[in-house]
Amino acid sequence: MGGDAYIQPRSDGRRYEAVLRLSEALSLCTEPEDLTKILSEQLREFLDFLQFYIIVYKEKSSEVEWAVVGREKSLMAAYADVPVEQRPSWQAYTTQEPFHIHDWSTDARVPARLKQGIAAHGLDVGPLVFVPLTTPHRRLGALGMSGSPGTVYSNDDVSFLRLVGRVVAFAIDDNFNLRRAEVAQRELQRQNELLQRSERELREVIETIPSMAWSAAPDGAAGFFNERWLAYAGLTADQAQGWGWTVAVHPDDLNALVDYWRKIMVSGQSGEIEARLRRFDGVYRWFLFRATASLDDNGRVVKWYGTNTDIEERKRAEQALRRSEAYLAEAQRLTLTGSCAIEGTSREIVYWSEEMFRLFGFDRQQGLPMWDEWVQRIHPEDRDKFRMAGDRTFLKKVDCDVEFRIVKPDGTVKHIHGIGHPVLSRNGELVQVVGTMVDVTERRRAEESLRRNESYLAQAQRLAHIGSWAWDATGRNAVYVSEEWCRIYGFDPKDGMPSWEQRLQRVQPEDRARFQLTIDRAVAEKSDYDVEFRILPPHAPRRYIHSVGRPILGSSGELVQFVGISMDVTEGKQAEQEHERLRQELANLAHLNRVSTMGELTASLAHEIKQPIGAAVTNAEACVRLLDCDQPDVPEAREAALEMVKDARRAADIIDRVRSLYQKGSSQLEAVEINEVIGEMVVMLQSEANLHSVRIRTDLAGELPKVMADRVQLQQVLMNLMLNGIEAMLDTRGELSIKSKLADDGQLLISVTDTGVGLPTENAGQVFDPFFTTKSQGTGLGLAITRSIVESHGGRVWATGNSGRGATFSFTLPSRVAVAA
Repeated sequence: MGGDAYIQPRSDGRRYEAVLRLSEALSLCTEPEDLTKILSEQLREFLDFLQFYIIVYKEKSSEVEWAVVGREKSLMAAYADVPVEQRPSWQAYTTQEPFHIHDWSTDARVPARLKQGIAAHGLDVGPLVFVPLTTPHRRLGALGMSGSPGTVYSNDDVSFLRLVGRVVAFAIDDNFNLRRAEVAQRELQRQNELLQRSERELREVIETIPSMAWSAAPDGAAGFFNERWLAYAGLTADQAQGWGWTVAVHPDDLNALVDYWRKIMVSGQSGEIEARLRRFDGVYRWFLFRATASLDDNGRVVKWYGTNTDIEERKRAEQALRRSEAYLAEAQRLTLTGSCAIEGTSREIVYWSEEMFRLFGFDRQQGLPMWDEWVQRIHPEDRDKFRMAGDRTFLKKVDCDVEFRIVKPDGTVKHIHGIGHPVLSRNGELVQVVGTMVDVTERRRAEESLRRNESYLAQAQRLAHIGSWAWDATGRNAVYVSEEWCRIYGFDPKDGMPSWEQRLQRVQPEDRARFQLTIDRAVAEKSDYDVEFRILPPHAPRRYIHSVGRPILGSSGELVQFVGISMDVTEGKQAEQEHERLRQELANLAHLNRVSTMGELTASLAHEIKQPIGAAVTNAEACVRLLDCDQPDVPEAREAALEMVKDARRAADIIDRVRSLYQKGSSQLEAVEINEVIGEMVVMLQSEANLHSVRIRTDLAGELPKVMADRVQLQQVLMNLMLNGIEAMLDTRGELSIKSKLADDGQLLISVTDTGVGLPTENAGQVFDPFFTTKSQGTGLGLAITRSIVESHGGRVWATGNSGRGATFSFTLPSRVAVAA
């Protein structure tokens, strides 16, 4: 196109071909009155007009030499009182520029008399355009064209009319300025001159049109290219002649172009095809090749005329449009969104996107569905809702927004969110309804799942007595509180979010300062907080609350919110208090059990204490004798004194152990060597065992880890189990075996085995129950207390019958290593 403005290919190219045909028709015209008729016939397809006007002025005068007006004379009558110098035709004639009246009522250039004349004749006048009639030799006049009211002439229309004016001017200059008498006498000469001039004028017109034009012989050999064509291709006329022009065609397009050109040459029909043409600088651009045949009276091709129109921008726009459509289709596929357009009156579907066919289960190959077919896809329970929304849009011309279900042919049910928008004409009439349909099935499922999860969370919070919350860091105003939080604190959710002051007032006054300080510190440090306090809900008893909060920071590190939970730990606190009470009762009961047991062991303990005291007395007497000699034996006396000290300390140790079992106090955990405790109890109960002819044997594993335990309570457990075994062998004598080892699970395993009467056959599972006993004088509390002590230390106790005689009582204790793990 060589830098000229872009021209619409499918109208302008044909217009220029029409100019060529118009020139030929005008060359045969002999009567001025036929000029407007020829114009109307040749240009009807290319311009929207009522009629044409031709005004020819005398040279160097404002007097009209002759004029030709179409069938409608009323507008000319309105000119009657208007001076020639004020008429639109005169303006175009004198200025040599088009004179275009868009609107008679508002155009200030329209003479007042002309407006009055139009009004007097009651005319409804449309736009009017006059262009100059000029040849290289002289100015002739003006060519006018009027349109019906509402017609709008573009700049391209005015430029085209101006080109027509030049052709008409040449025809007038050639045909009607010669006297008819001279025409008859010089017919042959005129025909020759006319032919030469027409050729010259045609060439001039072709050279001036903003398009690339050419002509060819009936066999397709090119004979003429205008300068614009040659300049674009960078070829000379000789190089382009015949089939030389094909060197400028893109190699990939050449075969198709030549085949098509030959095809239309055979048919004699006009045609067009797109191909790429090389520019002088080697750049290829897309062109529309259009060819029109000029036929003689017998319908034979006399000549081919054609134009090449640059459509590169259109092709790029089409490619961009295809890319955009591909992107849109992909976006719709990814977002499950279809688009559609429906005719406003008939409700006929005029457009469906690819995604619409997929969403509703229609086959694109079968074309667009009918409205009723579409409605049949709607779920029966939702059809009325869909129809009501559609009727509202089509009848009231308002937007619609509706959700409904559809049932696809395979039975699949989908949830669709539809949005419709009415498109109105200038006068407010409904033209179309355009809209989108979005598959929101997954969203609906997610919403339902979310609602279920929220319901589950609410139930879980209610069961666990946990409320969740969030408050902003600026004013500490609540932005979210769960239903369970409101229930715990005694707020009604219907009253909205409670303020900071309202929440603070619920805290028990004694705890309020500590609670406030914890929150202030967390806000200042942007840190987590964990606090326990009491609240006083209205019309409810005091409650214990354990609250945990975490800060939410913004992108720049600023504190935005705190989120967290508040747990109602009232029942836990009450359980702790009850547990402490029961633990104290158990301690008291265990103390009573120890005292009672120690009372039963009075004889044995007295014997144990008597032995070291007796030995100490003997050693003291020996020491005195050795010192009373004439020559005191000091070394021997000293040895006797040391033995006396050892015996006294052994007696003191026995007394300390007995006293510790009698002491009443709170449990104190410490790292305890279990084998050491076993050894102490063996020493303490050895006399009792000897009294009943029971032999005590120990099998203790070495290097056992320590346990965290109350030493006195472990002594009581071992004493209860060992005495239980000794008493089981009162009538049979036997052996009491105590073992310790490390179990596979890392716990300490201690067992006490006797060879006595064994477990009761029918009630073996009840031996650890309170008040169950097989002894006539037993209380049934010893083994029950043993189980409570062991379990309070995280262990387990059980009893099993031996394969021979007797029973084995075992218990486990978490080792210090296991606890640390």
